[in-house]
Amino acid sequence: MKILKKTLWAICLLSSNAFTAEEKLLYLYNWSEYMPETVLEQFHKETGIKVVYSTYDSNEAMYAKLRLLDSNNSYDLAVPSTYYVSKMRREGLLAKIDKSRLKNFGNLDEKLINQPFDPDNSYSVPYLWGSTGIAVNTDKVKPGTISKWRDLWKPEFKDRLLLTNDTREVFHMALRVLGYSGNDTDPVHIEAAYHELKKLVPNVRAYNSEAPRMPYLEGETDAGMIWNGEAYMARQENPAIEYIYPDEGVILWLDSLVIPGNARHVENAHKFIDFILRPEVAASISEEIGYASPNLAAVATLDEDVRNNRSVYPTAADLKNSEFQTDVGESITVYQKFWERLKTSR
Repeated sequence: MKILKKTLWAICLLSSNAFTAEEKLLYLYNWSEYMPETVLEQFHKETGIKVVYSTYDSNEAMYAKLRLLDSNNSYDLAVPSTYYVSKMRREGLLAKIDKSRLKNFGNLDEKLINQPFDPDNSYSVPYLWGSTGIAVNTDKVKPGTISKWRDLWKPEFKDRLLLTNDTREVFHMALRVLGYSGNDTDPVHIEAAYHELKKLVPNVRAYNSEAPRMPYLEGETDAGMIWNGEAYMARQENPAIEYIYPDEGVILWLDSLVIPGNARHVENAHKFIDFILRPEVAASISEEIGYASPNLAAVATLDEDVRNNRSVYPTAADLKNSEFQTDVGESITVYQKFWERLKTSR
């Protein structure tokens, strides 16, 4: 009996140690190049919690994977864009955020919380926000010759354009060119956007949402779509890369931290969110990767070259005609149908 008790005690001790080791982990699922390694290292140093970091290149890929994973191999945090928060919330894929654990939540800009896609931020906490506009290599394209989305259809850009690999963004652009909202749910308008995009296909060299700055830096493309932060980073390497706010309006988005409903380390997830909300941490993220922080306390501490950089922090005039993307409900199947057709057409 004593031997049995000792054996059981040893098993319990081993289980306890394994549980403790497991509790020192956080599985983060995020966009590529969207979190400085130094931030992850600092969090590990301060808390002992190691962040296991995995990446995706589209909201669709993130959503599809989270739907398939069970609680044995789930993630603890993900970073969906604006309308995907409401989609995932509606489908029961998210756990509620306990804001009582977030002492730094008050640092957030009131204009960027309590959005229609997540009233009261019950399921999401803003991480970064930005826009999708036009990038131009001014060594290849005469400055001032591009000012709107429509200019990308010019024949001189044959096989020299980049589009993001994102259904809604690409269709958003075409819908705005046609004078419709980028959040249109009318199948007739979505099909019209598809036909307009087919005219653009000869100009498209690549679809890239993993690191869209690279085709510009490598000379593969001369103009096209880009996220503002990618343009900011590209310009650090090549000052000829210019970011343009198109006349029809940029596409606005807000990326948020969410906890999947089957997360394994919910407490660690809250610790990480609160860590990210610290002004000095949020500022370091914005400065390194070139996207706007929703953290007002962080923005106040930013270097002037970042705070006054229009590609990162736009003026009111830059945002004229801009739109945040919203959840289009069942109409997403119409978008996806025509997106597949577009990607296979030449």
